[in-house]
Amino acid sequence: MPEPIVLIPGLMCTAELFAPQVEAFCEDRGVIVADHTQADTMQEIARHILASAPERFALAGQSMGVYLSLEIMAQAPERVTRLALLDSKARPDTPEQTAGRAALLAMADKGRFLEITSEVLIHRLVAPGRADDPVLHGILMGMAGDTGEAAFRRQMNAIMNRPDYRPGLASINCPTLVLTGELDVITPPDCAREMAAGIAAAELALLPGCGHLATLEAPDAVNAALAHWLAAEV
Repeated sequence: MPEPIVLIPGLMCTAELFAPQVEAFCEDRGVIVADHTQADTMQEIARHILASAPERFALAGQSMGVYLSLEIMAQAPERVTRLALLDSKARPDTPEQTAGRAALLAMADKGRFLEITSEVLIHRLVAPGRADDPVLHGILMGMAGDTGEAAFRRQMNAIMNRPDYRPGLASINCPTLVLTGELDVITPPDCAREMAAGIAAAELALLPGCGHLATLEAPDAVNAALAHWLAAEV
């Protein structure tokens, strides 16, 4: 039986982020979408995920889920058979990015939590012209509502206080996929290139016409890349 896959979503995202991937791979292996809402540091969330994960597993994260995947690689690399890093970065935020996150928290402070997605994030999360896609809009708003403000605040604290994960990249020696959309403005392709260059066993995939939410924007391309990754010998 192939090893199960543990999937870790991004900020204010739920299992719905990976719905196309769960559907594609659940018949051949177990697929688990991790809970990343219950603690407010990367270290503690990673420990929580490891406590409920199988002994050995393939690991894939998207955006915030990549930070957690890299934290898991720091805590328990022997348990991860292969690694997929989607739409993210290993480097810390710039001061401007930190200020942007603080502005989102300020919106929540003013009772505008759901407007964070509808008025700010959706225009940066997807490729130009797709912010008004009713299906994507509905999925994003649904995930934000399901996450809730309290969990959002915990996730933001974890993101804003995360370490620089670049020093640990060289120690990763399992088959690794680094994938992002060519139109991602939140973590542009250079961030993916940096991660891939730092990991000896990494393969880089850049998806044309796709923004930060590759799993939903280009599910067939993502599934094809993941199938190739899952076929690699370990």
